[in-house]
Amino acid sequence: MGSRVLAHLSFPILRRPKMPDHHTLDIKRVAILFAGGPAPAANAVISTAAFSFLEEGAQVFGIKHGYSRLAEYTAAGPLQEGEDYIRFTHDTLTHARSSRGIMIGTARTNPGKHVSAPEHLKDAELVAPLRRVYEGLCSLEVDALISIGGDDTLKTANKMKMFQDNLPEDARRFPVIHLPKTIDNDYSGIDFTFGFFTAVETLAEEIRNLNYDAAAGRAYFLCEAMGRSAGWLAYGAAIAGEASMVLSVEDVTGSLADEEVVNQETGETRKVMALDRVVDRMVDMMLAREREGREYGTIVVAEGMAEYLPTKYLEGVSRDDHGHINISSINLSALLAKLLSERYNERTGRTRKINGLQLGYESRCAPPHAYDVMLGSQLGVGAYRALVEEKLNGVMVSVEGQLDLRYVPFDDLVDPETLVTKVRFIEQDSDFHRLARFLETCIDS
Repeated sequence: MGSRVLAHLSFPILRRPKMPDHHTLDIKRVAILFAGGPAPAANAVISTAAFSFLEEGAQVFGIKHGYSRLAEYTAAGPLQEGEDYIRFTHDTLTHARSSRGIMIGTARTNPGKHVSAPEHLKDAELVAPLRRVYEGLCSLEVDALISIGGDDTLKTANKMKMFQDNLPEDARRFPVIHLPKTIDNDYSGIDFTFGFFTAVETLAEEIRNLNYDAAAGRAYFLCEAMGRSAGWLAYGAAIAGEASMVLSVEDVTGSLADEEVVNQETGETRKVMALDRVVDRMVDMMLAREREGREYGTIVVAEGMAEYLPTKYLEGVSRDDHGHINISSINLSALLAKLLSERYNERTGRTRKINGLQLGYESRCAPPHAYDVMLGSQLGVGAYRALVEEKLNGVMVSVEGQLDLRYVPFDDLVDPETLVTKVRFIEQDSDFHRLARFLETCIDS
């Protein structure tokens, strides 16, 4: 017998293991929904989750554009295939895993925006949008919902579960599983979110280009990176892009923070950055580089620092469905670039061209890197395993180690009283934070 035949006999083809007879598939119809901003490898998550169920003979519906249509559902206007949802097939999933964009679209509609405490779930008016979502999914007779999105979408997933927990005993119920998504990487319960590394590399490449531009003209670029709640993306892009300095919300502390102020309209207390000292720190860095013979550089700041601006800069700024201020309308990079240019002139008597740029949107649908495709694929498969193999409800799928799956209960991620998710900040004493400080221009001398 030839060696090729022997090899074939010695190493049989590995096939997907069949579920044991007692492990019947009781989920015949599953809905997949993506909400919030785009992220690279979104289609890896969506397609592998859909594929896992299709392989077991289930029907899989991709709800189009987040909760936007479901939140408006009425029995008089049933969901329309093609317009409100798609029915996945193996053909629609061909080569989807590494593709760009979001094959089912997205939206920021928040059906749980009026529910900010557990008791609100018993108020028919406040839960009306959640009820419409529930009824819309019931109209498709789904047996499970897979939610993909950021921390706001996680909040909605939790409220969707809690809404069903409050239904009469004989009411239809379906489990809710959430898959964490954000290029900001500020999720509790998981070390890195899919799309983060692709986004970091995309922004880092732009920063590297800007470094050469700055050197040519003896100028500075002040880049505002996405990252509302934490500085992971800004720090990652600064490290990989060899920026001269990086600052984020985590750095608004000590000498860079003023005393907290109270909003006279809402009564809310918030921390405010010491804007003059932040700008002076940037000037210190510029002067330190000049002493080294380098009259150029790039500075990266996280967009979330806009939340910490003195009150006068936030007057009249609109808010979204989740209560966040419209950061893009502030243009933090342009504001800081202007203040930095003026302060540099005051301290040196010289001028230096400083350009403010907003970075981020170009990274959200960049071609996904292999790691993000692998991570996203495991999360998608994790949704199947959580629902079918583990029979779970109200958990977020996570990974650790060698992409080992684990399932984090919503209760561990959401404040039980406010129903707000817990943000994962960069720890000031972590080696990741120290790495950025070590690599940027030293200003202590």
